[in-house]
Amino acid sequence: MTHDPSPSRRSLVALAAVCLSSLMFGLEISSVPAILPTLEQVMHADFIELQWIMNAYTIAVTAVLMATGTLADRYGRKRVFLIGITAFGLASLVCGLTESVSILIVARFLQGLSGGVMLICQVAVLSHQFRGGRARGMAFGWWGIIFGIGLGFGPIVGGAIVAVWSWEWVFLVHVALSLVTFGLAQVGVEESRDPEATHLDLAGMLTLSLSVFALAYFITQGPDLGFASPAALAILCVAIASFFGFIIAEKRSPRPMFDFSVFRIRPFSGAVIGSAAMNVSFWPFMIYLPIWFQAGLGYDSVAAGTALLAYTLPTLMVPPLAERLSLRYRPGLVIPAGLFLIGLGFLAMKLGSSVEAASWLTMLPGCVLAGIGLGFTNTPVTNTTTGAVAANRAGMASGIDMSARMISLAINIALMGFLLVEGVRASLRAALPDGIDATALRQLAQQIAAGATVSPESGVSSAVVHQSLTNGFGWVLLYGGLAVWLLAIASYFVFGRSGAKAACPAQPVVG
Repeated sequence: MTHDPSPSRRSLVALAAVCLSSLMFGLEISSVPAILPTLEQVMHADFIELQWIMNAYTIAVTAVLMATGTLADRYGRKRVFLIGITAFGLASLVCGLTESVSILIVARFLQGLSGGVMLICQVAVLSHQFRGGRARGMAFGWWGIIFGIGLGFGPIVGGAIVAVWSWEWVFLVHVALSLVTFGLAQVGVEESRDPEATHLDLAGMLTLSLSVFALAYFITQGPDLGFASPAALAILCVAIASFFGFIIAEKRSPRPMFDFSVFRIRPFSGAVIGSAAMNVSFWPFMIYLPIWFQAGLGYDSVAAGTALLAYTLPTLMVPPLAERLSLRYRPGLVIPAGLFLIGLGFLAMKLGSSVEAASWLTMLPGCVLAGIGLGFTNTPVTNTTTGAVAANRAGMASGIDMSARMISLAINIALMGFLLVEGVRASLRAALPDGIDATALRQLAQQIAAGATVSPESGVSSAVVHQSLTNGFGWVLLYGGLAVWLLAIASYFVFGRSGAKAACPAQPVVG
């Protein structure tokens, strides 16, 4: 029986760098939604711009996920990790200093690119420097805890920063954190390469990114362009053509980002459906939930961030139980059950938001149920996607899992935003006199959906505004609940009776 050596001091410093970079990555996803209502006020951002402030980050992460692994293997994982940290800090500096919404969106895209680079390098660094079973489990365990803290406490961190300082510090704090992380990584991370990593799947990377961007743009801009207009249809054709181009590129590439043969493995495919399902419902709704707490329930940024903890904290507390249940009952049961709980939570939130005296108490049961469901789903999904394939394909499987999450997240941020505006618009159309200009009605609906204060001169009462916002969120919650239930059923049947056993230490990923 061999005894795992204790990790060296240098490896512990590397672990600190990895954990700090994962904290930054998680915070930039979950803390920014809490300041969107503030950005709407101080930067006069409209609803679509608020969507792109979030979506620019997620689409950019998707764009670099698969390519980063090859670049890091070829040019050195430490070198690429340091470049990612530096770029993240610089992009955060631009985000915090700009007064332009357009520049903020571009800077968020750059943040996403560098954040995706950091994320992939985190896994590579830990895998290289912690090879013993016990040390490896300890390293990935701490990584998961810190990652979870960034995601779970991001809303209250964002709200508190706005209350104590100003919104700029939600971004500027990462400049200081990046400097510390860079220093730790420079000292602790060992350089490593893969001499066989010579091919970069540039065609696959570009076609997949273009397809996701075009589809999100079609959903976001379609109402203004007209979904049947030549411009909108051209954008949709670009999305479809790019997707088919991606499939062709992957079929012909000697080292493809996506090896489609792994989808023949039923446990892998069932788990990937679970990855997408979480981002059809739970994570994109976290972008909009702060708007409901602030505009719908009248809470300030700190109170809204605190209320969001009911939504996020269960995701940190449940995973250990989910792992034990996966080992006992198989992920093929636990993952669909977790998705079912998310859907149940969404329908409970719909009920809680529609009562006459809606408050955080009426939202609490649904928020907790959805968080518990996410906690039951996330870790088993990650373990199953990597454990269902051969060890030498685990990195590729993890990349597909992450891509499924980010693609689904980007599309559903746009789709939930569309449903929110349409629900508000339908309620306004029923409440306001006939003959109101369609363009003015849509602009008013977008203004209400963004949480903006409606001027009394508009002739719309506060009761009508509140009812329309309630109706819009009702549409979003109904969609989230039913969509995740449909995917839960699909996941259950794709898994089949055999399911799969969790086969590796928990390696949490966002979403």
